[in-house]
Amino acid sequence: MRIAASVLALAAALAGCAQLPKAPPADASAGHLSGRISVTVAGDVHNRGTGGAASFELFGGPEAGRLELTSPLGALVARAEWRPGVASLQTPGDERRFDDLDALTRELLGEPVPVAALFDWLRARPWGAAPHRATAGGFEQLGWRIEPRLPSLVATRLAEPTVTLRARLDGGDEGTP
Repeated sequence: MRIAASVLALAAALAGCAQLPKAPPADASAGHLSGRISVTVAGDVHNRGTGGAASFELFGGPEAGRLELTSPLGALVARAEWRPGVASLQTPGDERRFDDLDALTRELLGEPVPVAALFDWLRARPWGAAPHRATAGGFEQLGWRIEPRLPSLVATRLAEPTVTLRARLDGGDEGTP
């Protein structure tokens, strides 16, 4: 299954030795969030569940920004950058371009993850560009159940296959995207 293959490729990349060169520092006025993130895609009778974990740094905002994933050993293994009309993904030895951030995350993780909404979700609030519904533990938005407990977040996609994104922020926000 393509989902399993994509997530396993991410996990293999995170465990490997190859790494990307460091990017130029982000604009000091750009927002910055960092921490640990894991994504799990539930399995079914025919397929085993898959997942991966990494440290992350998220710069900028929903319109233009950069997401960097680092292995447990400190190697930079993936960099996603986006601006209006284009998104790119760099991994060791490969660079690909996509029409938008959803297409990029679908390729990287096997399922689309609303990165634009993550900027707000990581701050325990609904994304302002889409409607939401309050729940006992947080809110639902874009087909995801969001359970924010700063400095942590659990976001679960309600459609099949179930995707669970867990994030824990380091030291907090160093800016506001």
